[in-house]
Amino acid sequence: MARYSPFVWLVSVVLLLTVVPVLAHHSASSVYNPDKKITLKGTVTRLLWANPHIAVYFDAPNAEGKVVNWELGDGQAPNGLYRKGWRKEDLKVGDVVIVTDATTSWDGSYHLGGGVITNAATGKKIFAGSKDDGL
Repeated sequence: MARYSPFVWLVSVVLLLTVVPVLAHHSASSVYNPDKKITLKGTVTRLLWANPHIAVYFDAPNAEGKVVNWELGDGQAPNGLYRKGWRKEDLKVGDVVIVTDATTSWDGSYHLGGGVITNAATGKKIFAGSKDDGL
């Protein structure tokens, strides 16, 4: 059995560490249908404020009128939203929100991308889903 030199092992490890993050990343259009947008009104059930992307979970009716738990993934890191003026405390579990212009998932699951979250009680837009939202 042939022995591999330490240089070959080092190059192999470096290549593996370089390629793995690239494989993990995906574009929004591979997950969400940009041609199918939706507007929903619901109650926040959970907030995930962590890298690499934040997520907001809320209960709202689906197309059949049954209340289900939706996941809105922004695609932005918390520091990106912080620079836009959004703070973790701006949205709390139990808040009623209106989500507008969110894109639905290709697979029909209750996952949404982008969109704008508006606090129904105050009317304040607190979440920008894309650079075109003007927020």
